[in-house]
Amino acid sequence: MMNDLIREYEHTHFVDSTKPVWNYSLFSDSDISNFQNGTHYRLYDIFGSHAREVLGTKGYYFAVWAPNATAVSVIGNFNHWNPNGHPLFVRLEKSGIWEGFIPHIKRGEVYKYHIRGFNGSETIKGDPFAHFWEQRPKTASITWDLDYKWKDESWMQARKKHNGLDRPWSVYEVHLASWMRPHPDNEEAYNNYDQIRERLVPYVKEMGFTHVELMPIMEYPYDGSWGYQGVGYFAPTSRFGDPQSFMELVNAFHEAGIGVLLDWVPSHFPYDAHGLYMFDGANTYEYADMRKGYHPDWNSYIFNYKRGEVKSFLISSGRFWYDLFHADGIRVDAVSSMLKLNYSRTTGQWEPNEFGGDGNLEAIAFIKDLNETLYRDFPDTQTIAEEATDWPGISKPTFSGGLGFGMKWMMGWMHDTLDYFKADPLMRKGLQDKFTFSMMYYYDENFMLPLSHDEVVHGKSPMLYKMPGDDWQKFANLRLMYSYMFTHPGGKLLFMGNEFGATDEWNYKSELQWYLLKYELHWKMKDFVRDLNFLLQNEPALYENQFNVHGFEWIDLDHRQESVIVFRRKGKLPENDILIILNMTPVVRNNWKVYAKDKPEWNEIFNSDERKYGGSGDIFNPEPIVTLVDKNDNKYEINVHLPPLGAVILK
Repeated sequence: MMNDLIREYEHTHFVDSTKPVWNYSLFSDSDISNFQNGTHYRLYDIFGSHAREVLGTKGYYFAVWAPNATAVSVIGNFNHWNPNGHPLFVRLEKSGIWEGFIPHIKRGEVYKYHIRGFNGSETIKGDPFAHFWEQRPKTASITWDLDYKWKDESWMQARKKHNGLDRPWSVYEVHLASWMRPHPDNEEAYNNYDQIRERLVPYVKEMGFTHVELMPIMEYPYDGSWGYQGVGYFAPTSRFGDPQSFMELVNAFHEAGIGVLLDWVPSHFPYDAHGLYMFDGANTYEYADMRKGYHPDWNSYIFNYKRGEVKSFLISSGRFWYDLFHADGIRVDAVSSMLKLNYSRTTGQWEPNEFGGDGNLEAIAFIKDLNETLYRDFPDTQTIAEEATDWPGISKPTFSGGLGFGMKWMMGWMHDTLDYFKADPLMRKGLQDKFTFSMMYYYDENFMLPLSHDEVVHGKSPMLYKMPGDDWQKFANLRLMYSYMFTHPGGKLLFMGNEFGATDEWNYKSELQWYLLKYELHWKMKDFVRDLNFLLQNEPALYENQFNVHGFEWIDLDHRQESVIVFRRKGKLPENDILIILNMTPVVRNNWKVYAKDKPEWNEIFNSDERKYGGSGDIFNPEPIVTLVDKNDNKYEINVHLPPLGAVILK
């Protein structure tokens, strides 16, 4: 029996089974119409290579979009890479879809498409819809299936409570190739997905992160791109194993109660010969006008968002990772570059849109459709934008005029926070407005606070060495900054190595400096971040109202000279409120007075200066003295001792 999705032109068009290619199709007329209109979001079901049995014969069906081609064939070891051996058929004259069933092809065959363009050009391309590729530097696609028995039913049924905006978000950003290696000095050696699963999942669980974000795992040719220059939008990279092994990794995270976010790059793609660029001898996936089609920052090419087929391709890719790989969210890279026609371009290098503005109207429409589709089909997940401008409504619903993302990286917070903490503590009194500025615009978006890979490369120094002072002060400052980060409203993201105070910049060619954990201050820093993660999860005031005006209140900004700052985080129940007191200088403050309403009792629940974290341990507040000072206003004075470069949290 043929699958219900399978459609033939006519039975009479099937040729004898001794012939190499059968005229056979998975496409309906509505598939083609939706594909061309930019409204087909499951192209992975029909494009690419698919194992089928036709008239009792097993083989693989192939389908590829090459609208400028005059001939397309499948080549591989099975036909000695002969471009005349297995030519495909045109589905309809104007569809640009070439397809056919090749009997006796088995799973695991390497293949490419040989494409003759209308201008006489010849290209040899990998399959844009392949689920598996040869390991680089080889570049062929591989026939494969995605059969897998998931075991994460409990997570999938309950993940709404893990991925909601009123839940704790602490994200561990990971580059799989360099997190840990089997041979630290061999940049060509990787742990496979199974080895990564055995090591990474329990580590993330132990550390208390709620989610892991994987830098792009979609197939990419060049290690130095970190995955951000991809060719395989429907395939996890073969560097670490096959697709099912990656599914096992995602499944293991879910069984451990950890969400999985995937970096996804719909903004640009590289010019590698086997990739999307000039796919059929013409500008098929990219804009033909290089004022829109070429990205000067990354020497790469920009998707033609106006073209319905490209829009269907991209939204299908985004949906694919939710549908077949159980992703809990995607972090969309370089959104700023997609929105602006003049991004990294000077006068004369770009052309205004039809209304005279600088917005890429086609990209904006694509982003809205992407988010609407993903939230319609997977409402218990999130999409997150890496967007660094003041473009309004990035994380607002499309029905309110927004772009529809669930969250946006808060790049302004990141820059201002690092500028503040890099400064000599004696100078921080002059930077308080920079420190507090984030709350002036915080409610404009649903923000995630990122300390990502971009902040510890290219001469920016590791996080620890951004901090001023001697070794003790550097660690104390870093603990203080992380305390502020984890108590500030919004999601949190910490790049791997930041949790134990790496002393080298991140290098994709080598593993993290795990040997540092034999030194006291580093393993105590790791324990500190772990406890911050569990503090975040255990204190509802830190997440229940993290994206609304009810969750935060400045208590004391009047001690600029002493650089002591106090704020309050509020949950849905008043008894869950907490006070955060930050002493930004290395001066001990004894008998410091904090004023707060409504609560006659406060107790210390966290202190960044504890000895177990590498602090002095000299200052603690087991039972702060609380005095009623204004009965009418129900105002209390809390007398606390503040450690140097320390954070004290009271509840």
